[in-house]
Amino acid sequence: MAERSFEREVQDLKLGAGEIFRGEGILAITKALLQSGVAYVGGYQGSPISHLMDVLADAKDVMQDLGVHFETSASEAAAAAMLSASVMYPVRGAVTWKSTAGTNVASDALSNLSSGGVTGGALIVIGEDFGEGSSIMQERSHAFAMKSQIWLLDPRPNLPSIVKAVEDGFELSEASSTPVMLQVRIRACHVHGQFVAKDNQKPKHTLREALENPVRDVNRIVLPPANYLHEKDKLERRWPAAVEFVKQRKLNELFGPGEGEIGIVMLGGMYNSVMRALQQLGLADVYGCSLVPLYVMNVAYPLIDDELVAFCSGKTAVLMVEEGAPDYIEQALNTILCRRDIQTRVSGKDVLPMGGEYTAPVMLKGIREFISVHARTLLRNQPPVPDPTPVLNDPKIKALAKVVPPRPPGFCIGCPERPIFAAMKLVEKELGPHHVSADIGCHLFSILPPFNIGGTTMGYGLGPASASAFNVEAGKRAIAVMGDGGFWHNGLASSVGNAVFNKQDGVILVVDNYYSAATGGQDIMSSRALDPHRKTNNSIVKAVKGIGVEWVRQIERTYDVAKMRDTLREALTTREKGPKVIVASSECMLNKQRRVRPQFLKAVKNGERVVKQRFGVDEDVCTGDHACIRLSGCPSLSVKHTDDPLKDDPVAAIDNNCVGCGNCGEVSEAAVLCPSFYRADIIHNPNWWDRFVHRMRGAVIGWLQRRREARRIVFAE
Repeated sequence: MAERSFEREVQDLKLGAGEIFRGEGILAITKALLQSGVAYVGGYQGSPISHLMDVLADAKDVMQDLGVHFETSASEAAAAAMLSASVMYPVRGAVTWKSTAGTNVASDALSNLSSGGVTGGALIVIGEDFGEGSSIMQERSHAFAMKSQIWLLDPRPNLPSIVKAVEDGFELSEASSTPVMLQVRIRACHVHGQFVAKDNQKPKHTLREALENPVRDVNRIVLPPANYLHEKDKLERRWPAAVEFVKQRKLNELFGPGEGEIGIVMLGGMYNSVMRALQQLGLADVYGCSLVPLYVMNVAYPLIDDELVAFCSGKTAVLMVEEGAPDYIEQALNTILCRRDIQTRVSGKDVLPMGGEYTAPVMLKGIREFISVHARTLLRNQPPVPDPTPVLNDPKIKALAKVVPPRPPGFCIGCPERPIFAAMKLVEKELGPHHVSADIGCHLFSILPPFNIGGTTMGYGLGPASASAFNVEAGKRAIAVMGDGGFWHNGLASSVGNAVFNKQDGVILVVDNYYSAATGGQDIMSSRALDPHRKTNNSIVKAVKGIGVEWVRQIERTYDVAKMRDTLREALTTREKGPKVIVASSECMLNKQRRVRPQFLKAVKNGERVVKQRFGVDEDVCTGDHACIRLSGCPSLSVKHTDDPLKDDPVAAIDNNCVGCGNCGEVSEAAVLCPSFYRADIIHNPNWWDRFVHRMRGAVIGWLQRRREARRIVFAE
């Protein structure tokens, strides 16, 4: 099950010409694809475009009616390879993934695709995950566009501009025989708005027609001597065709006065932030009217030299607003102006940060500094600029930050991966520390406190591969951790297969939580749910045995910390050679709660007897050792003060967020800590027997309490 269902929203995809479409940017992209006559769509989920894949999955009925083929690809490389259908045939195709991590994976297919070129429109929707909130390396998609000469669109973050960019992207691709990237940032994906819809279009040329009438053009295949001619074609035909298309269609936009002392050149995705900064400086209004000339590059690559020259001519200085490093466009703009002998000063990374996300405060500071140097008179009517972070600058908050340590990101409440790493810590106490290669996914949180496990992470499904260098004779074995999503994405061949082939003697731990949990809970090959459109329930154990692994252990319940500990110890100490694979399975608690909670609430509402388990800590028994917290780290585990004068430290406590997974008690038992944990069964809609048992228990407990109170020795004052 995906993180969010779009079953209601996808009905708006059926809107016709003249009707108003309202919703998120992600939905607008889907609608634009259908309006453009796309024939096939694929992709791999990941922030910030996970919801695009979820929308497409929920819209299967709409897409089937139009004859559009959709599938969830095994990886970004598989998605990029799909676009080969547009190489020989005039069919429009679109794929999507998270960049830049996904573009790295897809780069081989993209290189071949861009070299031979396309006949039908090929659109790649790139989710640009960049800035402090990103979970990946701080890289830009722009480099891939330049490397492979794929045109890059970066539309203004509003629904009409995004929809127009999708439609223009297909036409630009066909006009220049070149694949096109459409870059959308997090804000663009989730911005809300409206646009005037058009009728959905069935593909003009279908995949069935292509299959029944195969075409073969050896000149489009990347082999010598054609591959040398491809580069010539790129530079002499495709590039000029793309530039001419962008100029004729006026894909880049001008705002503000026709002339001015200064100007601002920006990527389309930066438009909203720039306008916000200009409003705070008194140089623009809420309707988008600017007192400063603006050149908005909805096409980030290729640059249109003539338009840039025309905009910069006659101005003292222009500011180039380009998020991220290196400053590709700023360097190119300086070169363009230098060659035309235009003396306009280009500012950019001198007043704006070289790296990082251009948030509103960052943009405000940079634009104010630029204007104060080159057109100070524009700031004379500047209104008071409010403190963008009043809460953080409060003296009380600053004082609090000195004594309260920052809380690192961690596993969800009840996460089945937490007991795995608790077991690893217990084994570490017995056998000492081991080298642990981590992987991409939720389990990467094990690197942070309280577990502090893991030394490196090299890519999705590459955890075991990154431990391959340690296949040497030594007193300890390397441990590699990999999720089920990474296993099917890349790990089966690149990690497990590689370990079998090279007779590696390490331990591979596959965390099987039934979903691609880190990307939003989408189904994968080993998901336990029955999916009528895909084949699930494919065994990871059978897969690793099928490629030659002989030592395999399956743990069906990761919350059994003792079993996890014993299995890990066995894998690290056995004399058997070769890779040792442990498949640790339990359903992702976040997705389980999404699935179970509606069922639970419905049952309670219907008057059915439902039992919900909760755990607690007996503060009379708890010693305040807090080893349970150090070995669990569950957000629902906390501390509270006690009035017991014999206890110096606060005792452990479990808050109301507890989901009853039992991990804290299991950890205590496996670590031989304390018996202070107890389980409580909360019964909704109890029957007569439940009420009778409750009364009997209450009577017995009350009698015991009164008996103890009567025997208590009381000293007179």
